Parts: sequence; structure tokens; C-alpha cells
Amino acid sequence: MKSELKKMKYLISRNIKLYFKDKFTFFVSLITPFILFILFVTFLKTTYENNLEAIIQNYSVNKKIINAFTGGWLFSSVLSTSCITVAFCSGMMVLDKITKANIDFCVSPVKNSTLQISYVVANLITTLIVCSILFFIGLLYLTFIGFYLSFSDIILIVFNMILTSLLGCLIANIIWTFASSQGVVSSVCTLISAMYGFICGAYMPINTMGETIKNVTVFFPGTYATLLFRKGFLNGTLNEMGKTLPNEMVEEIAKSFDCSFKFFGNSVSTATMFLVLIGSITIFFIILFLVSKLKRKSK
Repeated sequence: MKSELKKMKYLISRNIKLYFKDKFTFFVSLITPFILFILFVTFLKTTYENNLEAIIQNYSVNKKIINAFTGGWLFSSVLSTSCITVAFCSGMMVLDKITKANIDFCVSPVKNSTLQISYVVANLITTLIVCSILFFIGLLYLTFIGFYLSFSDIILIVFNMILTSLLGCLIANIIWTFASSQGVVSSVCTLISAMYGFICGAYMPINTMGETIKNVTVFFPGTYATLLFRKGFLNGTLNEMGKTLPNEMVEEIAKSFDCSFKFFGNSVSTATMFLVLIGSITIFFIILFLVSKLKRKSK
């Protein structure tokens, strides 16, 4: 047992170093947050402010609160997409297949379970490092334009970041089990980066989508991860708005910007969202275990 833990520690360290050594892979991991930032500066910020003003109408709200709200929306979107896209771009399993390092592992005294767990854990650590940097940048940005996050909001964001990153790593490693070329990795990373933001409501609120799309997104665990980031970043701002705006208007803003959510007409609590994430992680962990076992038997 102690021997396997030492091997796992070495493998995790190796995988992390390989990821940060590959500058191109690291750059690809940051494409999605970069695209989101450009979209926010050139288009989304004005759109969100116009939507807020349309709801607020004749009421007066401090510009600092508006900036804090749009900034919170930006970084909740950045983190919700990055936790998944970075996980897909930072896995080392396919690289080992390309370099044939996996053959060396097959004949070395390393258990398949140890190797598989090392890939997932290293993937999780690298994803969390990148996302933590983005989160820190977000906190700095909000400090300058308007900071309304409480300690409990920050804890919620951090806990959700860990769970969402783990979910992304498990899904990524399931897919990488069947991939064996850099072309497949690049294609999947590009596809995930382009589509995931729309699927989980990072680019536009789910409540503004058509009914058909809304009914589909409620079955994606990533949707609930995004909603939890929304709550963490925007609850404090909404509470501040509640000091000058009627409760009905604040509720309408929360609904329009995905701070409150309903599953076919039923309100979904924060605890339920976390349970959906934890349940999804458990399911994908079992799938990864079964896929790895079947793949090894087929060899």
C-alpha cells in the first residue's frame, strides 16, 4: 500500500510537470477564458447593463453595483467553462499513448488503478491551479469595481470549483481512454471550448433560451455548476440591490440572470445543485473504473 502511494505521488508529480512544460497545451487551456473576456469587453457587458436597466426602469441603482453584477457574471462564466475546458486540455494520458510511455507502464510494477488515479489527480491539480489563478484575478477585478462577496460566497465558489473540475477531469479521462492521437485531443478540446459555454449557459442566461433548449440543459450537470457559480458571485450584489429595489424586481433580475432556477416548474435549491454534482461525479467515477477495467482486459 505504501509502495503504491509513493508510485502514485511520483506519477502525479510527473504528469503536472509535463503539462506546464508544454507551453502550447497550456495556451490552449486558456483560450476559452480569453474568448469570454474579449466577448465581455466588446459586447456582453453592454448587453447585460441594458438588460438590467430594462428591468430596473425608473429606479436608481449605484453604478458600482451594476459594475459588480456584470463583473460577477463574467467571472462566474469564466470559471464555469474553465473548470471543464482546462480539464480536457490538461490530461496527460493521450500524450503517454503518443510517446508510447504507456507501454513502459504496462510492463512496470505499477497497478493500472494507480496509473489511472494518478492521471485523474494530476489533471485535477493542474485544472485547479489554472482556475485558482483565474479566480484570484476575478477577486482583484471585483475589488476595484465593486466587491460584495461574503466569506460564505467565496467558500461556495471554491467548493463548487473543486467539484466542477473533478467532474470535468473524470469525463475527460473517460474520453482519453479511447483516444490515441493528438488530433483527437485537439478536436475534442476545440469542440468542448466552442460548445460548452452555450450548453451550460455561460455565454447567455439559460432563462433567455427557448423552452426546448432549456428543457435539455436541465439534464446537464454542468448547468448546475454554472448556476452555483452565479449564486456565489451574484448573491451579494443582489442583496445590495434589495436595499433600494422592490423584492419582486430583485427576484426578476435573479431569474433573468440564472441566479434562481426551476426544474420543470420546481425551484432547485443550492443543496440540490450540489447533490446533482456529487451524484454525477460518482456516476462518472464508476464509468471510468469500468471503462479502464474493460480496456485493460481487451488488451
